[in-house]
Amino acid sequence: MPIPLPTSRAGVATVEVLRGAEATEGAPPDLLVEVPHGADRRDDYDALRAQLKGALPLDLHAFFHVNTDEGAWAYGRATAECVLAAAPQRSALLVRSLIPRTFADCNRPADYTGDLAGGGLTAGLPAYVSDEEDRALLLGLHREYVRIAEAAYAAVCGEGGLALVPHTYSPRTVDIASVGDDIVDLLRQAYAPERVNGWPLRAEVDLLTRDGEGTLLCPEGLEEALLAAFAEAGFAAKRNDTYYLHPAALGHRWSVTYPGRVFSLEVRRDLVVEEWRPFEEGRPCPRRVQRVAEVLARALARVVLDAEPGVRP
Repeated sequence: MPIPLPTSRAGVATVEVLRGAEATEGAPPDLLVEVPHGADRRDDYDALRAQLKGALPLDLHAFFHVNTDEGAWAYGRATAECVLAAAPQRSALLVRSLIPRTFADCNRPADYTGDLAGGGLTAGLPAYVSDEEDRALLLGLHREYVRIAEAAYAAVCGEGGLALVPHTYSPRTVDIASVGDDIVDLLRQAYAPERVNGWPLRAEVDLLTRDGEGTLLCPEGLEEALLAAFAEAGFAAKRNDTYYLHPAALGHRWSVTYPGRVFSLEVRRDLVVEEWRPFEEGRPCPRRVQRVAEVLARALARVVLDAEPGVRP
């Protein structure tokens, strides 16, 4: 009997099922698209900011715009649609976080304190959220999201399906050693016109396929297939270049829990939005989003979902 699917919860996550034209109603989804940084709109930020009572850094929305994964949800959903068009007997489960990572990062354990200076990641709950009631609220929201994600992975990957975890990152790596009350000032200094072009430019696509020891955690053959497919489509793709599957990321947890069933990647944000400016909201560009989605879908359908209709890969 199929594992029950999670459902949407206001302010936490939207959950939906997409079925191909020939998919069997009620069959377990073949593909999960989980977007832990899916709260990429200014409205998402404003809605949660209005619920917080304590003092926060001035103009914190500027950090939100620099740091949020604009376009990740757009290309993740478009990829699912492309997969189902190519494999109409398949279905997909989509999970989108509605919690801005500025307040609680749904790709981290809530108690992870962060270690940017030591090569780690940003915290689960940032240090600048100090009000105890605010922290309790955010911990509760984070807990509910992780519960939804756990159920989604069990229902898809636990039944032999595949998960795609799409991210986007800003075009350049800027030197920020910690995220505290001065984060907005530090970012404005880093993105000053006379400094911004001096920071290293990131790969257009970074496949997060291995841990820090080089152990492959994504589906066998997908790494090579995607490097070739992105190159053929005119993208400069690398693997584990800016990031890798860090043990502090929940993406790493899902990859270890379901070996060979989870794939994460970063796409440079300026390649999927209309125009990326560090302190302003960026809107997904449908044409650019579709270009990424088509490459991903072809590789996923060929390497991972290449099975007879109605038969699990």
